[in-house]
Amino acid sequence: MVPLAALWLPILLSAVIVFIASSIMHMVLPYHRSDYNQLPDEDKILTALRSTPLKRGHYVFPYCTHKDMKSPALIEKQRQGPVGFLTIMPSGPPVMPKFLGQWFAFCLLVGFFVALITGQALQHGADHHAVFHLTALTAFLAYGVANFTNGIWRGHTWSATLKEVFDGLIYALLTAATFTWLWPH
Repeated sequence: MVPLAALWLPILLSAVIVFIASSIMHMVLPYHRSDYNQLPDEDKILTALRSTPLKRGHYVFPYCTHKDMKSPALIEKQRQGPVGFLTIMPSGPPVMPKFLGQWFAFCLLVGFFVALITGQALQHGADHHAVFHLTALTAFLAYGVANFTNGIWRGHTWSATLKEVFDGLIYALLTAATFTWLWPH
């Protein structure tokens, strides 16, 4: 067993490395540019949305309760479409420092749990292959596998979902490399 205090450096450094890699992957590399589409007649739709008292949150349309799911009226609305989700954020430009801070905190949290799990499972001086394998699998659960829920439940396209899973694999491998490099001997 390796105490969590002995793994503070790989936790911190892996978060920094993943943060930098994700910035490069999203801002420099072109493969995420097709993940989002513009609404047709966007100005008209935005005007219509502004006239409603929407608050920050996640909306589903057409809306129904569990008991309404089989009603003919709802089924007809769903058949006619559109069917979807709408996420409303606070008005104004995106607050990138806040988002980036939350992303970095998430990277630290992943590193913390990777350290917690691998520290319980492995010893000081553990074989590098074992450290790499366990940290990569653990980090991939958080960074990669968790994204499948977006394709299943949130209607994200499978191409965008698979790109997020691929990103998660890269983040997991970077996390594993960092933990393997700095694993206590």
